[in-house]
Amino acid sequence: MSRIFWVRHGPTHARAMVGWSDIPADLSDAARLARLSAHLPEGALVVSSDLIRARATAEAIAGTRARLPDDPDLREIHFGAWEMQGFDSVADPAQLRAFWDRPGALRAPGGESWDDLAARVGRAVVRIRDTHPGRDIVAVAHMGTILTQVQAARGASAHATLGQVIDNLSVTELHWQDGRWRAAVVNLCP
Repeated sequence: MSRIFWVRHGPTHARAMVGWSDIPADLSDAARLARLSAHLPEGALVVSSDLIRARATAEAIAGTRARLPDDPDLREIHFGAWEMQGFDSVADPAQLRAFWDRPGALRAPGGESWDDLAARVGRAVVRIRDTHPGRDIVAVAHMGTILTQVQAARGASAHATLGQVIDNLSVTELHWQDGRWRAAVVNLCP
């Protein structure tokens, strides 16, 4: 059995839609990072998105675990023209509302759709699992990235899945069994 322990990066304190912007995480809570690291399996391999907030979080919790190369396919959704904008400052509020109310094929202008994100992350997960069969993986990534995998494990709709909270520095544990992912724990904050 393979297990992936998805960890959401540390908080950025941004009050905007943050996708591919490379902004740092606040990793000042050393005690919380130590608890998180202690919760994760010692022999796991650690991989992260290539964005600094995920990379730095991975480095802070890796301990003696082997570190795999950063994977750009584990990035957050690309918000395109909406990147770093507040929800109240988007030029077409109806389009933004539709993007969140009916996630799927609708894209942010110049960005990705939920379906694009899910396909990209899904390919990365298959690649990582196939390259390291039977290994525990700690994957440090982003809320949208993790939610695509929760959706796949639960067989839920994108709309229902977007209601799931994924806190910063939380763990979502998925198990690969019988040819599919199963959600063991979602949004645990050690």
